[in-house]
Amino acid sequence: MNRNFVHIEYPTRHPAVGRFEGVAQTFKSLRKGLTETRGLAAVLLVAMVAALVVVADQLMDTWADGHLLAAWVLLWAIGFAAFALLAPTARSLAARLTVGLDNWSQRLARRRADERLWDLASKDPRVMADLRAARTRQEA
Repeated sequence: MNRNFVHIEYPTRHPAVGRFEGVAQTFKSLRKGLTETRGLAAVLLVAMVAALVVVADQLMDTWADGHLLAAWVLLWAIGFAAFALLAPTARSLAARLTVGLDNWSQRLARRRADERLWDLASKDPRVMADLRAARTRQEA
């Protein structure tokens, strides 16, 4: 005989927790789309275009005394053309810079680890013996 005649279904999770997890998942997917190389490439591209637009503005200041609209349109055309022409350069520069910085940081980390190991070996004769044994195995 079943004595439970009232069946009330309660949710196992709070609705706000579900919404928060959805927002967190959205941010996580947005973060995957934006890599450090793409962000660096965008910053480099904006810097290059800004420098080019400043130079163009300085050159057009003397030329555009009565032709302000033409100078404004030309300045925007230079800006958009610079974005189109410099985007691949900024992308490749950012990729090379990222790889170079990664290699540098790995070399630095290895050098620091070697220094710490050598410092430990100079204080502990067992570690020094292990290093000597490893060196003789490598030379043989």
